[in-house]
This record gives sequence, C-alpha cells and structure tokens, in this order.
Amino acid sequence: MKLQLSPSQFSDIINAKCIGAFKDGLIQEVVYDSRKITRTSGVVFFGLNGPKRSGKDFVATAYEKGIRFFVLDCAPTTLAADANYLIVDDVLFALQALAAFHRKQLKYPIVAIAGAIGKTTVKEWIYHLLADQLNVLRSPKSYNSQLGVAIALLELPIEGDLALIEAAATKPGEMERLHAMIAPTYAVLTTANAGLRHEFSSTLAYREALKQLTIGAEWIIDGDALHDFDTANAAALLKQIPFSDPVRMHNARVALACALRFGNCTPQAVATLPKLANRLETFEGLHGATLINDSYTLDLLAFEGSLAFLKSVSQDKATVVCCLLDEHQLHFKAELQRLLEADHCREYYIWTALPEQLPTIDNKVVLIKGNQQLTAALLSKWKRQTHSTVVRYDLSALEHNLKQYQQNLAPTTQILAMLKAQAYGAGMDQIAQQLIAGGVNYFGVAYADEGVLLREAGIKLPILVMNAEPASFETCILHQLEPAVYSLAHLDAFIRVLIAHNIQAYPIHLKFDTGMHRLGFLPQQMEQVLQTLSAQPEVLVKSIYSHMACADEPHHPMNAQQISIFKEICDYFENALPYAFIKHLLNSEGAAHFPEAQFDMVRLGIGLFGVNHDALFEAKLKPVITWTSQISQLKQLNKGDFVGYGSSQALAEDSQIAIIPVGYADGFKRNLSNGAGGVYIDGMYCPTIGRVCMDMIMVLAPNARPDAEVEIIGVQQPLNDFAAKAHTLPYEILTSISPRVQRSYTND
Repeated sequence: MKLQLSPSQFSDIINAKCIGAFKDGLIQEVVYDSRKITRTSGVVFFGLNGPKRSGKDFVATAYEKGIRFFVLDCAPTTLAADANYLIVDDVLFALQALAAFHRKQLKYPIVAIAGAIGKTTVKEWIYHLLADQLNVLRSPKSYNSQLGVAIALLELPIEGDLALIEAAATKPGEMERLHAMIAPTYAVLTTANAGLRHEFSSTLAYREALKQLTIGAEWIIDGDALHDFDTANAAALLKQIPFSDPVRMHNARVALACALRFGNCTPQAVATLPKLANRLETFEGLHGATLINDSYTLDLLAFEGSLAFLKSVSQDKATVVCCLLDEHQLHFKAELQRLLEADHCREYYIWTALPEQLPTIDNKVVLIKGNQQLTAALLSKWKRQTHSTVVRYDLSALEHNLKQYQQNLAPTTQILAMLKAQAYGAGMDQIAQQLIAGGVNYFGVAYADEGVLLREAGIKLPILVMNAEPASFETCILHQLEPAVYSLAHLDAFIRVLIAHNIQAYPIHLKFDTGMHRLGFLPQQMEQVLQTLSAQPEVLVKSIYSHMACADEPHHPMNAQQISIFKEICDYFENALPYAFIKHLLNSEGAAHFPEAQFDMVRLGIGLFGVNHDALFEAKLKPVITWTSQISQLKQLNKGDFVGYGSSQALAEDSQIAIIPVGYADGFKRNLSNGAGGVYIDGMYCPTIGRVCMDMIMVLAPNARPDAEVEIIGVQQPLNDFAAKAHTLPYEILTSISPRVQRSYTND
C-alpha cells in the first residue's frame, strides 16, 4: 500500500478506539488476509468478518507472523502486551474510510468503470490503448467489490497520469459506497443489458444504481447509448478491431471511445487488443508440474499479485518464476529482481528469448509471466496436453457462488461441499483448495477412492463418503474418511471391521430414507438402529441426514412431508443419544428454497457452479465453466452435399462449414446432431450439420474466420441452455466432459 501515516493519524481517519500503547513509526500498508502476510514493518491487519468467520479468528495467526497493529470490531479475548488494537464499529467501513482518504491525496484523474459485463476487459483495453502515451494505473484483476475497490485505491501511488478503477454492485446501496470511495473524475458504463443482476429487481433498477457512480463525473461514456464516432480517424480505428463477435466488438468500441478522450490511439494498438484469457490460468504441466500462465499484462503491481497467487497455489511445493520480457520491457528487470528477492523466490529466470536448455520443472509450481508470444511457446513445451478444446473453470466465480449461499444461511450453519465425480468434472484438488479458502466445513464424495485423492492432496477437512462399500471400509479407516451407513447389514459390516482393528467411537453418518427411496434406513427402523448404536461403542454418530426428492420444485407437497419426517427422526435420536450430532437435509436447491430447514449443515454441489432452478437466486450466481475449441478446417460445399456419417443431412444451399475438434468422446452429446445443437463462432450461432462424431463436429459457419474461437459453453450459450438442447441436466454435461479435454483454472 502507498500510505505514510502516523498511528494517531491512522486512528483518526478510521475513527477507532485504541487499546495498547502506540509506538513511533509510520503505517504504510494494510493487509486483510493472514495468508498473504509477507512484510510486517508498518503493516496493519484488518480483521474482516466473513459469512462464517470473525475477523478475530485470524489475529493469532497474524500476530505469529509479526503483525502488531490490528483493526477489529471488538477486542480479542487475549491481548498481547506489545500489540495495538484499534476497535471500530465496522471493519470494512473503516477500510473504506481509509481508501477514501487516500483517494483525496491523489491529484490525477480516475476513470470509474462499471456495468453488468465487460468491466475488466474494457479496463484492460483502455490501458492497452493508452499505456504508450500515459502512466496509466489500474485496479488489479477484477478488484471491483466493496473490499476490492478499497484495496485497489490503496494500491495507487501518489504520482501518475490516470487511474482506471472497476466498480461492481450486487445489491441496492452498494454503488453509493463505491462512489464515495472512488470520487470518479470520469465514468464509463459498459452495459446494463444482461438480465437481472444479483439482488436488483430489474435491469432498470440496476441501471439506476449504475447512475449513482456517474454523479459529479466530468463526462460519461454509456456503452448502451454509444453511437458511431464522429471523426474519420475514429472510423478508421474501428476497422482495426481484431474481433467480430458482438460482445468483444461492443467492449472494444467502449474502450476506444474512452481512450480517444485522452489522446490519439494508434492503429497498431487497436489491432493488437489482446484476448484476455491469460489471467492467472492454471494448467497441468509435464512431470507433475503445475503451470500458472499470467501473460496478459506485465507491470509491477500485477506482478506482486501474481507472486501472491503463486504462493497460494504452491502450498509446500517448490516454485519457479519465469519472466519473459520484450526489448521495451527491459527497464523492468531490476525492479522485478528486487520483488523476487523480497518474496524469497529461490528459483527465477528473466529472459528475452527462450534458452535452448530449459530448467527442470518436475513437481514444481511454475509462474510464467510476460510476453504473450514467448509464454505461448513455453507453455507448448511444458503443458501436459495439447488438445485445442479447453474447459476453463473460474475459481473466483466459484467462491462468489459459495458466498451467495452463505449469505442465505444462518452464521452457525455449516457447509458440506460435494466433490464427487472429480468435483463434477472440474478436478478435486483445485476446487477443494478454493472452497477451503471460502470457509467450507466438510467435503462429501461418492466413493472412498475419491476421498483418498483429497487426502493425498493434503486436504485435512472431514470427508463424508456417501457410498462407502464394504470393500472400502479398510480404506476409510486408513485415510480417516467418514462413511455413510444406510442399512442394518451395512452398519453391522462396518462395526465388524472396527472390532478387528480394536477401534472405538469411529465417526459414521446415518442416512435415512424420508421419501427419495434410494439408499437409507427407513424411519420405522429407528429403534433397531438405536439398539445397535447403544450396544456397540465402536461407532459414534457424527451426523444424521437425508435427501430431498423434489427440492427443485419448491411447491411440491413431498418437500414439507420429507422435512417433517426428518425432523421427527432427528428429535428421536437427540432424545436417545448422549451426545450431539450434525443434522443435514438440504442440497443446493434446498438451500436456496428452504432456509427454514437448514438444520446444522447444508450440502452444496451443482449450485456452486452457478446453477439453480430459482431464476432470482440464479441471477445472484456466476457461471464457473467456459468450454471452447478451435476450427480445424473451413470447407465450402454445394447445395445438396451430405455431411458426416450416414449422410443424414444435406445442405439446403451452398454453404461454408467448420470442422471442430470436439465430439461425443469429449462430452459433446451425439443427440446434438443434425441441427439439434450448435456452437457460437464470432457471435453467430452455428448449428451442427450431420451427425456428431467421436472426435469432431461439423457446423454451418457462413462467416467464420479460420482463427476464430469456438464457444461451446459460455456467455452466449450458458450451461443450462446447452444441457437443455441435449435433453439432459447440467450435472451430466459437467461430469461428461472427457479427461482428455484440457482443463485450466482462472482466479480473478
């Protein structure tokens, strides 16, 4: 952070009551995540409360790392004699007050960028268009929330020419707070036309919130009211935009309209607007390596963020940093070295060209930063797979969705995250780590071998095995996995294994059938189950749970019936057992529709990926998955020509078709043949022509370019829509994407 405040100045700004004797020195930096503490001199820790945690919970960790200044909403139970505690009414408000103070010290203008979609893209493209003319500063990644904006402002140095700050509101009242912090000189609105936004009742209500950000701005660019530019120069520049799909074309026009307010933009700058897919993308590398590609921008602020992300991903693994610079970026070299040394990076390389002999990366986590052309060449050598079809998972969207559910639940309600079927095909390790950071309490898997994979990845949270087969009981015990028990025979079999190992009080989960009629004890077996539990000290009931059959239909009478039966079962065992146990009934749909039945814990699965049958609740969620491919070949065919196996469909007219390397072996369902499904290319829907093959599809693509990206699932074709065309559920689509399809992970 760029602060230079005495402790008394700092206390006055945030209106804090002070406990402890202040020492001399300056407060120069704030930190809000105890995991990201790298420096301690002049650093103050803000103990932010989360949906499930108090800021006080992290004071001990921060203190152990050397922090001695703390901002909290109440004093911790134990006070260290050499620490200072600043008590405020609301820690986030205090942080925002500090950000607003810092903003007032800046003499250069700030452009605030808001809108339903496209904020980060427009921000980065404005930066790209102006960076060779001005010292342009900008918020890192997608720091646009109530917390993110405060941090972004505090990162801004005193000197500069222009700053670009994103702003996002998810509910009424938030934009006013962002406006008070940013005090924007100018405002850019990308678009309000993207359906309902989070907790706003309508697009009109969301648009009115966006207007709050523009109050006092000297000029405003509104993407929804952006017409053709007046000058011949602008018209010529528009022709240089390297995209043709409507979403990126719109964003490029908005960015160009803003950049032209500050000077001329070169045709070269417009023609080289980057695709922003390379933001902290994580790939599987050769020989057990993990590759982090962050090639979309290189500046010192972004580099510090990249190093922090490297630490969060690497855990205890060795790390390597590879910086690839253009000739005009060589002035960064000394400063990059300073940052790498300060961050205790033991192995790093700064290159202007790839060396003939590359370093060994076996079982290491590698950050690749800098020149896009060079990083692409390096990735091609180190990536484990080269399939041009890629499925990307947005881990920040996953964490956002988790928070939406947390806000719908009581603070004491625990969350069990389901990671069965490789976390719905997403990969358990990456998903699990992000969910742990978000505050989940439990994991659930279908089979014991899935739990073993989590343990081998270093996951220490309790793990419930939903379908613990008798053959896996030894595995459960060896790896401290907690089996669900669903019948008297099943319970007896597990107890026998425990007796053989001389184990007592092993945690189990009793599953009761309250109406789903899959696995589970029947309610009338409660007394027999209790008799066994009372006679066998080998087991201890960790939880009792059931599963709702119609949670996605809130008005179905089965729901009330199951909730009532489950409550009776829990009451029976609460009265009979001499200890407490966890009670859980609701899945993702239930957690959205029946908060009154949340009991002690809820189980979240598909909802974490942005899917919910309630349109209003789903509007609060963000899509996690994007599935893309490339064009293998474009082909001109004549009217009447047949395409694909069985000659099942003839062309109605002379047409261009595109052949795309994805087929039913990758998860693109065969029932999407002959126009039943399709993809988007350059913003145009391209239906399938002929039958879906094992490894490829053919689509009608009259205007496609050879290098155009193909969207299978994404902004234009959401997961729900793709699943509906395939006459199946999002669950099946997610879990059917083949392991041979390359996975990558972004985290903004």
